Amino acid sequence: MIRFSRMLLLMLAFLGWPTLAATAFAQEAEEEEEYKPVLPDVAIYKAMLDANKTTGWIQFRNYDDKQLIYFTTLQTMHCRLSEIRYSINSDELDQRFPLGECNPQIPFNLPDDSTNKYIYISLPGGEAKTLTIQAVWDDGAGSEIVVYKPCEGVGDATCAAIKTIKKPQKQMQEPVPADSPIRGVQAETPGKTFSEPTPSTAARP
Repeated sequence: MIRFSRMLLLMLAFLGWPTLAATAFAQEAEEEEEYKPVLPDVAIYKAMLDANKTTGWIQFRNYDDKQLIYFTTLQTMHCRLSEIRYSINSDELDQRFPLGECNPQIPFNLPDDSTNKYIYISLPGGEAKTLTIQAVWDDGAGSEIVVYKPCEGVGDATCAAIKTIKKPQKQMQEPVPADSPIRGVQAETPGKTFSEPTPSTAARP
């Protein structure tokens, strides 16, 4: 059937009806346009964020005389986030954790990165007594502000405990178009650069 249609269009063009033929070609191209993946609704991501609040949006781990802090949970939501704001031992939220580039076909996958800069930060052992964190959605709305502390007596297991929960004090600033993974490719968010430990076993909890 498709072969017959194409033959008919070629005949129309040959007989001097190029406009009609061009219109028909355009309609056929529209019908054959591939489906483009659409990101899951932001409500799904917000439900995920709330469900993971108690167990930790971040996780602390003691490893090789270092303190690793994993951002894995929030990174799985990177397609709907514009920023991850955090601070160590303060409530300033003055640092930004980099977000991976969003691929709508695999929106919940972690970024493929051998340096692990999208997975964790590395600090001297015991440096972080608390970590204050807030997720900012692609529409500029901010989540609750949660202060986490390391769990006690867990050895080198990954763990985080809630210390306090705060409401945002002011309206979040609207992100620029480049900050939204829906409207464009995310650029790496500015923030502190961390050196990563070399052992490959530290990559994932």
